[in-house]
Amino acid sequence: MGNHTTNSVDSAPDIANWLIGEGRLYGDGLKVVEGLATRLAASGVPLSRMRINHQVANPLIVGWSTVWTPDGAVENPIPASVLQTSAWHGSPFQHVVQNRATFRRRLDNLHPADDHGVLHEMADAGGTDFFAMALSFSDGSTQGASFVTKDPRGFSERDLELLESLRAPIAAAMEPCAQRRSMRSLLATYLGRGPAKEVAEGAIRRGDLVHMDAVVMFSDLRDFTAKSAYWREAELIEAVNDYFEIVAEAVQARDGDILKFLGDGVLSVFPVSGEKNQEERCIGAAETAIEIRANLHALNERRLAEGKPPLETGTGIHMGQVTYGNVGSRDRLDFTVIGPAVNLASRVEQLCKATGDTVLATSAVADLVPSLFRSTGMHAIRGLDQDIETFALI
Repeated sequence: MGNHTTNSVDSAPDIANWLIGEGRLYGDGLKVVEGLATRLAASGVPLSRMRINHQVANPLIVGWSTVWTPDGAVENPIPASVLQTSAWHGSPFQHVVQNRATFRRRLDNLHPADDHGVLHEMADAGGTDFFAMALSFSDGSTQGASFVTKDPRGFSERDLELLESLRAPIAAAMEPCAQRRSMRSLLATYLGRGPAKEVAEGAIRRGDLVHMDAVVMFSDLRDFTAKSAYWREAELIEAVNDYFEIVAEAVQARDGDILKFLGDGVLSVFPVSGEKNQEERCIGAAETAIEIRANLHALNERRLAEGKPPLETGTGIHMGQVTYGNVGSRDRLDFTVIGPAVNLASRVEQLCKATGDTVLATSAVADLVPSLFRSTGMHAIRGLDQDIETFALI
């Protein structure tokens, strides 16, 4: 294969120096990949697509993918479930990562059955040549990078030599991005997106507290402690995880944060940014409760069909000022919300047992969205001197 005719601007040493210098300091995978693509194009590599994957320390996602095309670069998480599918098994990336090797395949003569589906996808998109290589990180892990061209001639030997010569510099530039992504994703998994952002930006000292208004939602499984006494452990974990997933998806879909999984309960907050935002956040919390109720109904239908008992819940919603930040001992901190508003949401949730409702809110919420709630009367609340009026979700 002959060399492409190019107006070479950036040589391999130039690109390598940029990667281990300026590029490494970006700490942003998108910027690194975009800068690398620009310099590869300037060096004459006929690049139409580049993808760099890196693993992250996270129990829910296996890694992160940064993909560049002439339309721009995008980042996407890679769910852990992908490793159990044909998207991974037999793929070029599996070969590259597990064998710490390179992989090259022309895309204009693929075998219908023997070549992996990802290669056929690249060919269907107009690709003519595919090349992938392993990237070694300092923690001993192996990542993968792939390159596709639409040039009828494919990649030249000079192109492939240039790409392979950049293996270590690309890894050096991407590893800080991967470490930062890993830290942030792990924090978000265990703390929630809002707290993760605060901690990542430096709110890490005991006593770093912020006062803010928020809609607080406390959800709890009914009579679960009694049921768990005679359920098998596997059944217990399955039920809790199914319920938590329903709640988390509904909360996060409306920009709320799951702050705590408390036994069989979930503490969530919807931060309020001002008076104009109060109604919007109350509606969001109410819609979250509606979605949880609907999806729980669907879950229970499935459980009954499988001969399993249904799950019942109670949810309390209140809006007020909360204290948000780090509390704990000298060597163990917890990032959470505390305050009377949190306590009241929890107490209102417990009232669901007495009223027979699945969702109850205080007047602070119901008054802003009266069309969504009906009064259930005045009730005594443990810890309060006066009765309060509660409202059931219609």
